[in-house]
Amino acid sequence: MRNRIMAVCLVSLLTACKEGAGPPLFPPPPPPASPSDIAFYSTKNGGDWDIYGMDSLGGHRINLTNDVWDDVDPAWSSDDKKIAFVSTRPPSSQYDIWVMNADGSSVRQLTNAPGADINPTWSPDGSKIAFASSRDGNLEIYVMNTDGSGAMNITNNPTYDLEPAWSPDGRKIAFASERDGNRDIYVMNADGSAPVNLTNNTATNESPAWSPDGQKIAFHSDSASSVALSFDVYVMNADGSAHTRLTTDPASDYEAAWSPDGTRIVFVSLRNINPDLNSEIYVMQADGSAQRRLTVNQLPEHRPRWRH
Repeated sequence: MRNRIMAVCLVSLLTACKEGAGPPLFPPPPPPASPSDIAFYSTKNGGDWDIYGMDSLGGHRINLTNDVWDDVDPAWSSDDKKIAFVSTRPPSSQYDIWVMNADGSSVRQLTNAPGADINPTWSPDGSKIAFASSRDGNLEIYVMNTDGSGAMNITNNPTYDLEPAWSPDGRKIAFASERDGNRDIYVMNADGSAPVNLTNNTATNESPAWSPDGQKIAFHSDSASSVALSFDVYVMNADGSAHTRLTTDPASDYEAAWSPDGTRIVFVSLRNINPDLNSEIYVMQADGSAQRRLTVNQLPEHRPRWRH
């Protein structure tokens, strides 16, 4: 009799679940862990810098390099399968450009010239990497093949040129330069010709980042601050018009990058600062609304970059 009652109860329960008469017997399994949506660099225990990945909500944080050297400036390849970065690892033990798979495997060196090679960025077709280098005595913008061959200076200017950012159509490169006396955002053709000053003010303007549709450029500037190098995130049209300030916190907000769909911007901020003076990663809507913190860490994070 007991077995018969148990069988009837089980049939009734399964029938009710099938007919939608109540909640499921067991909750659905959690979704699988997201792959790294955002690459950035941070330090562990206040020591060397490493490249990390996390999902777009700030979870599933993973150390991709996890070594004893400094690894900074991550940049996703156009197909998101690789990450270029800057490292001081041997044999050169200076700032050179390296590349690895998106999971941190198969690390190999791309540059090994005198001076520092920094700020790598991939061309949209995945065939070239632009970067800044001091190999000729001051920082210039170079372009090379993705295997490290054929590096060519495309700015050839006696002042600093750095932080290249390739336009989504591959025809232009935005960059920061001091050629007019202060640091401004410029844009040039991908071969280095026809540079144009887009910000053209007396402030410090840095870290250009194209929107996915190529219509806008995010950057940071201290133009609205009475304190030098206290930055806010701005957006302007790709021709340099319509500068719009997105952040107004008294602390510095900087190093912006767009989400793949162009609806959000991730950035670094010194707001909610603690005695360790660490920077954290925040995200906001592309119009500057709904700003919220993604990382909560006692150590600084820098240069977040969203995968495509």
